[in-house]
Amino acid sequence: MSIKTLTTALLSLLIITLVSCEKNEGRNETKISNNNSAESHKNGENCMHCHKNGGDGEGWFTVAGSVYTSNQLSPAANGIVRIYSEPDETGTLLATIEVDALGNFFTTQSIAVSGGVYTSVQSPGGSEIFMDSKITTGACNSCHGISEDKIWVN
Repeated sequence: MSIKTLTTALLSLLIITLVSCEKNEGRNETKISNNNSAESHKNGENCMHCHKNGGDGEGWFTVAGSVYTSNQLSPAANGIVRIYSEPDETGTLLATIEVDALGNFFTTQSIAVSGGVYTSVQSPGGSEIFMDSKITTGACNSCHGISEDKIWVN
């Protein structure tokens, strides 16, 4: 076998390998959690560690986290997270995000949180809890479960 033939074969193999192993992750796809969906993962971890521009996760989340029952051990499924411009559900409702069947919520929807917003979490039964202070990051699990209590609702 000539050097030219061997070189061509090796280059062809390299190109085929690179194209066939291309990752589909890390793109900014639309990803929004829904009640009863069980496609999320890593409950309690900081979702936006991977789901960000340059990260390996599909979709660049603007807001994401996990909700637990009052014992802060069991995920609280199928609730609703609301984001407002003012505390205690006053001001403008900026977003409504459904909590999935695994207790996770996430969205790639554009939500400006850097100026400060307020949140509430509602269980499927109607019990609701409000965050007293404003947030300036949508990476809820970067604090909750680390330096703050987990997000929980009855």
